[in-house]
Amino acid sequence: MTGRVTILTGGVGGAKLVLGLCHAIPADQVTAIVNTGDDFKHLGLSISPDIDTLLYTLAAKANVVQGWGRENESWNFMEAVRSLGGEHWFQLGDGDLALHVLRTHQLGNGQTTSQVVAGFAAAWGIKTRILPMSDDPVTTRVETSDGLLDFQEYFVRRRCEPELKAIRFDGSQQARPAPGVLESIIDPQCQAILVAPSNPFLSIDPILAVPGIREALATASAPVVAVSPVVNGASVKGPTAKLMKELGLVVSAGTIAAHYEGVINGLLIDRRDPPLELPIASARADTLMHTLNDRINVARAALDLAETLRR
Repeated sequence: MTGRVTILTGGVGGAKLVLGLCHAIPADQVTAIVNTGDDFKHLGLSISPDIDTLLYTLAAKANVVQGWGRENESWNFMEAVRSLGGEHWFQLGDGDLALHVLRTHQLGNGQTTSQVVAGFAAAWGIKTRILPMSDDPVTTRVETSDGLLDFQEYFVRRRCEPELKAIRFDGSQQARPAPGVLESIIDPQCQAILVAPSNPFLSIDPILAVPGIREALATASAPVVAVSPVVNGASVKGPTAKLMKELGLVVSAGTIAAHYEGVINGLLIDRRDPPLELPIASARADTLMHTLNDRINVARAALDLAETLRR
């Protein structure tokens, strides 16, 4: 496939697919629209977990074992915080602090999240265009058996243990898409729009909650193809399957297709999934992304499905 490709993505799983995509086609033809509903303040610092995971991944600085954070990280700062009785449930590595300190400083001086991210990407030689979903604050909060929790409190501190009852995205209705977001979706030169196998409810839905983005996807000239985060009735990584069960949903690719109804035209399903009929086009591949070659193959399979929808 020649031409530009836009991808909606969240954290670790999404970053893997973006990396594969940047090896399947020229990296400068890829635009990644990234969830910022997870962004929060911790110890006075502005943290953007999904954006930073993508930055580290594309700059070859990510911890390849855990998928998040930096490779060869040290933890002197956190040890000092712990020794002083400070909150240490959210780990900030010494190298990782550079992004957070600089981001906090630059936002405090009037820069937008888009400008900060573009500066980081340029400094690390990243050719892919990385766009936050919005420069306005959108905060993911979850209603649980233990009450209303901010996302990081639920996801990191509580390890997703409380039963989930509902999800909301505070501030989304007042937010505007960041510069370039809508343009990358409706761009006539865009050949495909992909939805990464990030958690649909916690990583992709915040993007779709920003006014204008869902509507742009529904009317885009390029086919929209999602990669299912479900493999044979289980989630590849993270709490997707747990959340689906708690929300009363069947953990299947069919449920994913229904969730994205009106947004996607095709769904890439794992080859291990049981047979099923979908109301949209689909294709099968090995969607587990353990190696770089795996990630490239999944990206190519998604692009191939999109190409069949263009004909």
